[in-house]
Amino acid sequence: MKGCPQDPLFHAEGDVYVHVRKVCDAMTTLEEWRVLPEDERNILYAAALLHDVAKPSCTRVEEGRITSRGHSQRGAIMARRILWDYGADFKAREQVCALVRFHQAPFYLIERQDAIRFAYLISHSARCDLLTILARADALGRECEDQSELLTRIALFHEFCIEQSCLTEPRAFASPQSRFEYFRTENRDPLYQVHDETKCEVVLMSGLPGSGKDTWIREHMPEAPQISLDQVRDDLGVAPSGNQVAVIQEAKERARVLLRQNKGFVWNATNLTRDVRSQLIDLFANYQSRVRIVYLEATHDRLHQQNQAREAVVPLAAIDRMMDRWEVPDATEATNVEWWENGVRW
Repeated sequence: MKGCPQDPLFHAEGDVYVHVRKVCDAMTTLEEWRVLPEDERNILYAAALLHDVAKPSCTRVEEGRITSRGHSQRGAIMARRILWDYGADFKAREQVCALVRFHQAPFYLIERQDAIRFAYLISHSARCDLLTILARADALGRECEDQSELLTRIALFHEFCIEQSCLTEPRAFASPQSRFEYFRTENRDPLYQVHDETKCEVVLMSGLPGSGKDTWIREHMPEAPQISLDQVRDDLGVAPSGNQVAVIQEAKERARVLLRQNKGFVWNATNLTRDVRSQLIDLFANYQSRVRIVYLEATHDRLHQQNQAREAVVPLAAIDRMMDRWEVPDATEATNVEWWENGVRW
């Protein structure tokens, strides 16, 4: 972060390194941080350290102004990789990543037309009370003319989340299916209880190569029909490094055959990004299928051991590239989401 410039209009204090140090120092002076349990203080401090970790890779000059657009989302992915390498606790790590992903939200949420929906979305990943503390430290750790306005916006965000019952816990819905439909459909009443008209369940696997997806399926759903992208590649004679368009098209067509028959199945692939998962989930849900995401993860050493034990070992360079897009699913993405680490469900 040293030497990475920032727009002096918003960060007159200096480069990213200077700003991050000031944010961390500011956080330790905040009474609301000091009274938290130790584990929550550690989570917040880690988020302060990592909240701008992606600025060096996102910073550029556009029309004469320094910008780091996209650094929050990119930073969440980078933070995940850093903390996974260090063996951080899964739940604590994901809270840090969510705080990094949404650390700018308290600055602008009240101006969004979809402020309520966005606040609910945030609450299912990040604790909004912790996010408020991080945002306050972020504002205090900079020199800018609008610092007072930023602090006012953060206070309004805090009050807004209290009003919307999502400050310290995820916003509650009438049912998991109601939550799923709320985030799939624009302008839906969050209090509306959806009548469940689903006809079957599709299990969408998610996880890096070597995380144990095949083993989980054998142990938990051995009789279920399975659509495996690896199998489709073999059937079509397409290499993993080749053009995957035909593979995806064939896999989706096999899924449609089952969906038309109201038959559930397992979709077995890495599915590491929200975008990839959402496209598949839309397909399944359009056929009135209930969607369950099963996310699997393994610690650093175990992942590589299990990868080496595979019939088709995935090159480490390929896994590294996948980690550049690694987004753990959250509860808003499907009717049910399960998280497993080293074969144990959280």
